[in-house]
Amino acid sequence: MAYTENKVTRTYVGKDYKEAIELPDLIDIQLSSYERFLQRARMSKGDAPEPYGLEEVFRATFPIESPNGDMLLEYEHYTLDESAIKYSEYDCKQKGLTYAVPLKARINLVFQKTGEIRQKDIYLGDVPLMTDRGTFIINGAERVVVSQIHRSPGVIFCHEKGIYSARIIPYRGSWLEFEIDQKKELIYTKIDRKKRILGSMFLRAVGFETREDIINAFYKTGTLKLSDKREDRDHAVNRVLAKPIWVEQDGEKKRLFRAGDKIHLHDVDELVTLGVTKIEVIDFEHEEGLHWNMMLNCLEREDIKLVKEDPSQDEPAKADALAAVYATLMPGEPITVDNAERDLHSLFFSTRRYDLGKVGRYKLNKKFNYKTPVDEFTLTREDIIATMKYLMTVYYGENNLDDIDHLGNRRVRSVGELLSNVMKSAFSRMERIAKERMSLKETDTIRPQDLISIKPVVAAIKEFFGSSQLSQFM
Repeated sequence: MAYTENKVTRTYVGKDYKEAIELPDLIDIQLSSYERFLQRARMSKGDAPEPYGLEEVFRATFPIESPNGDMLLEYEHYTLDESAIKYSEYDCKQKGLTYAVPLKARINLVFQKTGEIRQKDIYLGDVPLMTDRGTFIINGAERVVVSQIHRSPGVIFCHEKGIYSARIIPYRGSWLEFEIDQKKELIYTKIDRKKRILGSMFLRAVGFETREDIINAFYKTGTLKLSDKREDRDHAVNRVLAKPIWVEQDGEKKRLFRAGDKIHLHDVDELVTLGVTKIEVIDFEHEEGLHWNMMLNCLEREDIKLVKEDPSQDEPAKADALAAVYATLMPGEPITVDNAERDLHSLFFSTRRYDLGKVGRYKLNKKFNYKTPVDEFTLTREDIIATMKYLMTVYYGENNLDDIDHLGNRRVRSVGELLSNVMKSAFSRMERIAKERMSLKETDTIRPQDLISIKPVVAAIKEFFGSSQLSQFM
């Protein structure tokens, strides 16, 4: 019997393959991030640096004014002394050195009274340079700074441990949180996770001083006609006033009802008798306003807690609200209204202590669908109102919660941004030292280099690249 062998036809997969997509430059994120921080290529062409990265750090710190206001340290520009780079990458590896470039900044010391200016280019330490491979050579060893994923600045609405809450997370600064007490249907505010403050009291502290201001911020209003007619009377019963009602009695103006008071049947009769023909009430059915009593509950809660020092006072004043907020932030400290107002303003409305960042501002604009995008990188009063409104709509089921773990609520910090943050904290220490020296030194002999201490900057750079968790050996 003859055996015939069957031939097997083999197909070679991948012999003449075509790439569907080119392999991307995977280290470009490192190179572009560090270039954005240092702006080395831009400065080598002779162009002025753009206001981000290291330039942004300088602008955020300077000018530095002396405590008595007679001296001012001003920043002009910084330079990278390329001619001072003695060793190549290879030589640095062989000799155990750091591949870096000296950083210098031109600082002017201005005397406010005389107008005299003393100028000096001050050496601020060596900044490591990135190689073409996206690495750094630190003490002869090749290191890489790993990008960090962190919670994105913006606003997040969540439901944790049975509590509905909203957090406004800045890029830099204090966290502002709002949470709802479900039993009493009240909204509370927390600053940096400290003791909670009634929401309406916090609003009074930031500028909504009266019940009328708070009601107008949250609710839409309408005008009702009052008369002896049954339908007009029925329409007015159990409505909530948006504005106080004043009447003239015995030649004096007296307030009969406050904004936020509910009108009952006997009140309608009294108003008609006194000749009131129109009242301003809250329209709970309006599409753009709130449909619930939560803010009115907060105003009622204030009445329970109010300690009246003046018999004519029927609601907390702004000073009372500021004192309540300050007592929460600084327990045990003596309270003065001016200090409380200044501290609260610097916490959320000052660029020196609070920064939402471009990402945080974009997220807030998108979440609240502002008709005109806001360019402020600090909080605005509108942001606070919009956050409280949205939290209430989430609580009552009109809007959805956010997922904290969703990657849309995370972002990547790469090497340039990480080093910027380290430099900002180092420069703030340098600023503090400069202010101390300004008050101690004699003005006749003082020079810019006597005031600027480079130790915090040098130490911060060394610590970041040498021992930071994100700086790792290759």
